[in-house]
Amino acid sequence: MKAYYWESHHGNFGDDLNLWLWDELLPGFRDVQPDVLLVGVGTVLNPVLLPAGQKKLVVGSGYGYGTPPDICDTDEWDVRAVRGPLTAEKLGLPNDIAITDPAAMIADMPEFQHLPKIHKKTFIPHWESAEFGMWQAVCEPVGLTYLDPRGEAKAVIRHIAQSELIIAESMHGAILADAFRVPWVAVSTSRSINNFKWNDWASSVGTTYEPRYVPVSTRAEAVAKKERFWGVSFDGQLPAGQAPEEQRPTEHGEVLTRPQPAQTGLRGMAKQFLAAPSVLALWQASRAEPRLSPDGVLEERKHRFRSVLKEIRRDYF
Repeated sequence: MKAYYWESHHGNFGDDLNLWLWDELLPGFRDVQPDVLLVGVGTVLNPVLLPAGQKKLVVGSGYGYGTPPDICDTDEWDVRAVRGPLTAEKLGLPNDIAITDPAAMIADMPEFQHLPKIHKKTFIPHWESAEFGMWQAVCEPVGLTYLDPRGEAKAVIRHIAQSELIIAESMHGAILADAFRVPWVAVSTSRSINNFKWNDWASSVGTTYEPRYVPVSTRAEAVAKKERFWGVSFDGQLPAGQAPEEQRPTEHGEVLTRPQPAQTGLRGMAKQFLAAPSVLALWQASRAEPRLSPDGVLEERKHRFRSVLKEIRRDYF
């Protein structure tokens, strides 16, 4: 059995944790049923991503983009759990199959337990914000520790567990914070963000997703997200007459602007000034009332997930 995950060029801990999570949850899975694809953590229930004609065992994945897959063929699909009730509804599944994101189980792993708190408040952006923004510089005057979601997954998770508060634009930043019982505040730098996957997870553990808006921190980030920056709207292209910075194609073939390294002198001061609205909004978010799912709901979901794992071991091993 092989685990599927979305492998991005930039790295994203919420996807990359699939590389080792299933060895913990289903030890020995790699040695059984070589023709079965285990589909786990991620918003990956999309026929464009998953190969046709291969048996797929779905354990906690979510829908969120494109067209929902047709899962009627039981020779090709074995759906044991999905991330939340919105995914279950989209796929025409009963609500009892909507459990929660499998990443919630990480908090029970011995290597992540009893870690000391060494970070007071941590901000973990979405990978796209980390790629195009200047969020580490924004965090400094706010008094937040910056956590790059593109880092090695276990290191990112340990940092989350060792924080007293998480400000999360990364959904898995919030999921892991909630699993470790670290209060969290959701933020978003894009008014057009796809809220479906956040609401799918949040409703699975009895909480709500109400993100605080934080403006983008650079012009390059505004271009990448087609957002406004200092009153100027961007549609993915720079205004006429402005020279582009370094560019690169995304995995979808679009060409987006990559920010240059941190500047010193007048240019650096100008960039810091232009990021002032981001600093203020992030400061306000860091002082907002945090959320945490009810202990009982989370534990009940984890209990149900363990039951699903037990059934999978019975049927596939």
